[in-house]
This record gives sequence, structure tokens and C-alpha cells, in this order.
Amino acid sequence: MKRIVLIVPLLFILLWSCNFSNLQPIPDNVKIALDSAKENKAELMKVINRYRFNPKDSLKLKAAYFLIGNMPGHSYVRAKLVDTAGNPVAFRVLDYPDYDAMRNARDSLKKKIGDFDWKLDTIIYDIYAITADYLIENIELAFKTWQYPWAKNLTFDEFCEYVLPYRGSNEPLEDWRSYFAKKYQWVVDSMKNCKDPSKVATVINNDIKSWFKFDARFYFHPTDQGLSEMLKNHMGRCEDMTNLAIYAMRAVGVPVMSDYVPYWPNTGNNHAWNATLDSNKNVVIFMGGLDNPGEYRLDNKKAKVYRKTFAHQKDALVNIAPKYEKIPSWLNFDRYKDVTPDYVKVANFEVELKEEKPDSSDYAYIAVFNDGDWRPIDWGNIEGNKAYFKNVGMDIMYLPVYYNQKSKVIPANYPFLLDTLGKLTYFVPDTNNKIELVAYSTTRRSIYKTTDKISKATFEPGKVYELFYWDCKWIKAGEATSKKDKPLKFKDVPSGALYWLVKKDGRKEERIFTLDKEGNQVWW
Repeated sequence: MKRIVLIVPLLFILLWSCNFSNLQPIPDNVKIALDSAKENKAELMKVINRYRFNPKDSLKLKAAYFLIGNMPGHSYVRAKLVDTAGNPVAFRVLDYPDYDAMRNARDSLKKKIGDFDWKLDTIIYDIYAITADYLIENIELAFKTWQYPWAKNLTFDEFCEYVLPYRGSNEPLEDWRSYFAKKYQWVVDSMKNCKDPSKVATVINNDIKSWFKFDARFYFHPTDQGLSEMLKNHMGRCEDMTNLAIYAMRAVGVPVMSDYVPYWPNTGNNHAWNATLDSNKNVVIFMGGLDNPGEYRLDNKKAKVYRKTFAHQKDALVNIAPKYEKIPSWLNFDRYKDVTPDYVKVANFEVELKEEKPDSSDYAYIAVFNDGDWRPIDWGNIEGNKAYFKNVGMDIMYLPVYYNQKSKVIPANYPFLLDTLGKLTYFVPDTNNKIELVAYSTTRRSIYKTTDKISKATFEPGKVYELFYWDCKWIKAGEATSKKDKPLKFKDVPSGALYWLVKKDGRKEERIFTLDKEGNQVWW
């Protein structure tokens, strides 16, 4: 009996040791994530250990590593509405019947109490808050859908980026996967012979259209909505619509992406939309809750188009710039890919930097004019007195800039038009050759479907309009009062410049323009 007692533990130890000797080491990025999780490390280890000791679960283990290794930085932000003194402001967008009424009420309140805006209140990081049960259920349900006929041909990398992630953007974490897996089980049952993900996306999107819609009032919502908010409100902005499509479609194994422009170059605002794959893995765009794959059109010009990713991208600016470099806000993270060439014809070019760069600035940027400001859209390496840019949309007006430590845009040269042939034409005001500028219209910003468009606008009789030209800043060239059916005339205006005509005391949403050889306005 004594011999048996000694042999059994020894055999157990040998088998146990053999089992562990075959384990793959935890990847370095996952180790870093685990260490950063602090008290929540135990929850993440439960997920890893769930799959680590069974060879049949090797892909699920890799999926867990993908999610955990890329988890740092993913979060949900709570915000509060405050005035410049930090006092809370009571303003609810849904108290007003439509966007225009909401915006007018907001403007009136600002005149009364001063400026106010959303301010960061709390950041809830996934790495500290996510539970093992949530991650395990997400992995199990995602792998189940990988066996559906429209998902079987996805590579593991495609599956990890376009089906597996448990969040769409920066919304609060909720159990959307099981909710939509049950809701759309009828789609799975009725399309058993379908191998085209875009066709499954169409069926689901048709259902979403019946209960969810775009509402511009949510432009003033501080964060992307979570599932419970969207089920309650039945409406949202474009980011909500793309997330809703992601939830509903990834829950049944349809690969769905979210592509976006940080700023439109020929109107105001920004935009996000969805993309999926067809049976040949071609990218097909659509708009969740609005237009199906093959129907959706993006009419505005596109300077840069990016794709949201769950994974961190090593070549993102924030990962290669020195610590002291101040980076424009939307570029100051690393979960996006440049997909501009998939949407428009692009150019690579160099820009001469005529202005001295600020201290602690190692990069230059190109900016587009959006909502009355120059907004950086892309970055370029500086070599000597030149900066180099890649994959940039054409037939667009840009301003080369620096970005200083005070988060200010500093012009690096004059604005230039990147034409359809990739040629750069700079607009330098000639103060020695002044002209009379005759303006027949200005522009109006309007909401079309789920984003902004721009259209010509006649002058309002009796209103004062101001003309500016760009020379390192906007310089006033004159003002004129409009008369019915009459153009506005401005004398002694420098020729060859970039111009901006706005209604005095307005919102300054009008577009910039140049003059052609006949003196006609050309809008950008």
C-alpha cells in the first residue's frame, strides 16, 4: 500500500509537468496588459486559463490573447456639461423637437450664461472593469458564428478584427452579442445556404431600418450610445448607427467594419459608416439603419479615410513620435488604419515649409478647412525644409501646418490646392495687385441623410457680410450689406488669395473659395 501511495503522486506530478511543458508562453503584449490590469488581472487570467490547458482550444486562446493584448486604452468616458467656471449646465437635447430648435436653444443659452461644453468626468477602462464571464461568453458566441456559411472563409485575422471584438468604439460595455444572436436567429435559419456576408447584412439592415433612425440632435450627445440607450431612444448619430450594425451583424458572424473621415474637406462635421465583405472578399460599404450594401454613396470629397480597429497599430503616429511631441487629438491614439486608396484616387507629394517649426515639433501636418477652422487630417515626416505626405485625396484645398505644445495650429506655408493630377498650386495674396471682388453667393451647411453637405446660399437682404483672405491668418478685406438680388462688391482686395465670405455674427459655417480666370467663385 505504501508503494502505491508513493507511485500515484509521482505519476500525477510527471503528467502535470509534461502538460505544462507543452504550454505556449504568454505573448509579451498580453503580459504587459495583465500587469497593467492590477486588481483585475485575476479576471483576465481566468479567461486565459479557460483555454490554455486544452489543445482543442488553441484558437480560442489566441483569440483571448488578441482581445487582452489589445485591451489597454479601450474605455468608456462619462462626461458632464459645464460652463467655463465648471458649474453644471442643465441642457437636454431631446427636450427639443428637432436639431434646429435644439441648436437655436443652445445658442440662446450661451448668450445668457456664457460658453459651455462637455468635460471629461470619468474614464472607465476595460482593462480594470471587464469580467472573465463577459469575455468568455463573447469568445464562445463569436466562435459559434464562425461556422456559419457566410463566415467560414474568414481568415483568423479577419475573424479577430471584424467579428470577435466585444465593443464597436467608445460606448459602455453591454451584452449585445447574446441579445442579437437571439433576435436574429431567424436570419441564421433562413439563410443556411448563403455564402455572401453582404446579403446577410442586407437582411439584418432592413430590420434595423424599421426601428432605428438618424437624429442630428445626437451630435450634441457626449458619447457613443450603448445598446440599452439605443433600444430606448431608437435613434442616434452616425457613430451609433455604425455600432448598432456592428452589434447586430457580428452577433451572427457577418464581418463588419467602421470606416470614417475625421473631417470632411468640403463641408463641416465628420462621418462614420459601415463596410462588410461580399463572397469574393471585396469591401462593400453601407450605412447601418439607412442604406444597404451596394446602395450607399459618399458624395463629399475625401481627404483621408480611416478604418477603426480593435488592435493597436504599431505604425500609428502616437507610437513612433517622441514623448515630447504634441499630437492633434484624433491622431493621438493608435487604433486606425489608413484606407484612403480604397475610396479615392490619391497622391504622394512634398510640401515646402517656409515657416520655422516650433520647438518640440518633429512632424508637419496638412489641415482641411472644417467648421470655420483648419483641422489637421494627416501627418508627414520633415526632412530639411520639406514635409512628405502619402495617400492623400485630391481636388482638395489644404493648409500645411505645425502643431505646437499649446495645441495650436501654426501655418507652415500658404494654402495649396492638390489638383486631380497631383499638382500643388499655392494661393499667396498679392497685395500689390488689388482687385474688386464681386460675390454672387455664399454657402449654406445642411444635413443630408446622416452627415453634412454644403450648398450655395443667396444673400439675406439687409444682412452684413464680411470678406476675409488668408495670409497666415484670416485678414478682413471689407464688409458689405446685401440688397435683394444684388451681388456684394468688395474693393481693394489682394488678388490670388484664398477667400472666406461669412455673415457677420453668424456661425461662420460658410465655405472658403478661390477665383477662376473670369473672377467667378470656386468653392472648396
